[in-house]
Amino acid sequence: MNILLIALFAIAAYLIGSICSAVWIGKAYYGIDIRQHGSGNSGATNTFRVLGKKPGAIVMLIDIFKGWTATSLAGFLVIFNAIEPENLIVFQLIFGAIGVLGHIFPVYENFVGGKGVATLLGMMLAIEPVVALMCIAIFIVVLFTSKYVSLGSIIAALAFPMLLLLVPRFQPENPILIIFGFILFAVVVLTHRKNINRLIAGEESKANIKLGRRR
Repeated sequence: MNILLIALFAIAAYLIGSICSAVWIGKAYYGIDIRQHGSGNSGATNTFRVLGKKPGAIVMLIDIFKGWTATSLAGFLVIFNAIEPENLIVFQLIFGAIGVLGHIFPVYENFVGGKGVATLLGMMLAIEPVVALMCIAIFIVVLFTSKYVSLGSIIAALAFPMLLLLVPRFQPENPILIIFGFILFAVVVLTHRKNINRLIAGEESKANIKLGRRR
């Protein structure tokens, strides 16, 4: 095991996760700091709310790609013989989690970032793409049913480890993926604690979802 190479890739995963697309796009093209508007969050949801659909979609895609890229760095450790192939899943989880933490605590912006849901999604897409796509479907159903982005994010995050645990087809050989899934769900709950309080109080803002009509 090459500790130096592992450390270098771990740092790279954090720096990738720290890319603040919402903040940078807001400052470069709109002259505002997204963290001073809307919910004060620098994630895709607040970008949709403050800047609109196009920049929101761009930020979301970048954040997803960040998580996927940070997680996929683990594959290079196998290529460079820094780890054994059977340890790949462990390092995918470690690097993906580091990328998510980079998004939440970005070094480029004084460690004030977003909630990490889109980056977490990218991580899951790199590890279990089919289950991750099912979680996206669950998020969409909850979103269009309740109009709450936060509720959809929380339920989708919980769905990932539950699907791995309860559906035989998706049960992984290494149970660490299930354990890690529940840990990441706890992180999502922690970062959404204010949203949860507003949901309980009936004060959470609903998403303005408009479906186009056929003419």
